[in-house]
Amino acid sequence: MPLSPLDIHNKEFTRGFRGYDEDEVNEFLDQIIKDYEILIREKKELEEKLSNNSERLGHFADIEETLNKSIVVAQEAAEEVRRNAVKESKLIVKEAEKNADRIVNESLSKARKIAIEIEDLKKQSKVFRTRFKMLIEAQLDLIISGDWEDLMEHEFDTTDLKSLQPEGAEHY
Repeated sequence: MPLSPLDIHNKEFTRGFRGYDEDEVNEFLDQIIKDYEILIREKKELEEKLSNNSERLGHFADIEETLNKSIVVAQEAAEEVRRNAVKESKLIVKEAEKNADRIVNESLSKARKIAIEIEDLKKQSKVFRTRFKMLIEAQLDLIISGDWEDLMEHEFDTTDLKSLQPEGAEHY
């Protein structure tokens, strides 16, 4: 066990014949005690600083570990977000492709229906044109025919009208 300043102070030496000067030895021991006390105090201060620094180092090590864990968690979260974004974008693309296919198919179907309707309208217009032409030709034949001339030359007798008149309607 190391000596304490009190041990040095209380140390008694045996006296010998022609020994050292007692005042000189005491003075030197006093100086050793002072120096030894300073060293012990400095040692204690250094031990406290070392303890504080060890605590701080432990605190910083904890912070570093927490930061490393946080970085790992953030990287994992970012990777999860990226994976989800890729999945979602693939779903959006698939949905858009399905919608595009549906729209194209609907458009083709409508175009086919319109083409069929156009053909029906063409047929109907041909039939109408033919019928209208036949009607006009029949009317033209009627106008050109001699029957029309006969009608214009026919004399109309007003006495014939009286016979057509109903009874009691003579005042007309």
